[in-house]
Amino acid sequence: MSLVGTSILPFSTQAYYQGKFVPVSEADVAGKWAVFFFYPADFTFVCPTELEDLAHKHDELLAMGVEVYSVSTDTHFSHKAWHDSSPAIGKINYYMLGDPTGTITRNFDVMREGQGLADRGTFVVDPDGVIQIMETTCEGVGRNAEELVRKIKAAQYVRAHPGEVCPAKWEQGEETLAPSFDLVGKI
Repeated sequence: MSLVGTSILPFSTQAYYQGKFVPVSEADVAGKWAVFFFYPADFTFVCPTELEDLAHKHDELLAMGVEVYSVSTDTHFSHKAWHDSSPAIGKINYYMLGDPTGTITRNFDVMREGQGLADRGTFVVDPDGVIQIMETTCEGVGRNAEELVRKIKAAQYVRAHPGEVCPAKWEQGEETLAPSFDLVGKI
C-alpha cells in the first residue's frame, strides 16, 4: 500500500544526535521538510555506505530546509557505539533514531515482521507532515543521496508552484510542465 499523501503517525523515541541522546517525536518534524531514512541494522555492510553518502549531502539538505532522520530498530545506544567506532558513521551529523519497539518502522510500513528489521525505505515528508515521496529497495541495493536531493528539490518546487509538475530527470532551474488538455499525447 502506498503511503504517499498520508500523514505521518505519532511516535516518540530517543536519538543519537551530535554526541547527545535527545528525544524526538512527530512534533519535532512538524513545519519542516524531513527525510526518514530506514535501514536494516547498525554494524552491517551496505548500510554504512548509504548513511555516509547521506552524511555528505546533509549540509545541502539543511540549506534546503530539510532535516534527516535515519532509523533502524537498534537502540540509540547502539547508534552511539557505531558512530564512535566507524569512520563512515562518524561523519554523521543528522539524527539517528532508535526504534527498538518497531513503532516508527511499522508506522512507515517497512518492518520485516519476524525479523525485527527495517527494509531500506526512504520517505520525504513535507512541512504539513504528509509523505510526498517514498522508495523501498531490496536488501542488497544501496540508495543514492544525490538522487534523493534531486527528488526533494522537485517536491519542493511542485509545492511552491501549484499547477506545475517536474518531468523525468528534472534538475533545478530546468523547464517544468503545466498539465493541460492540450499536452495530452503531445509529449
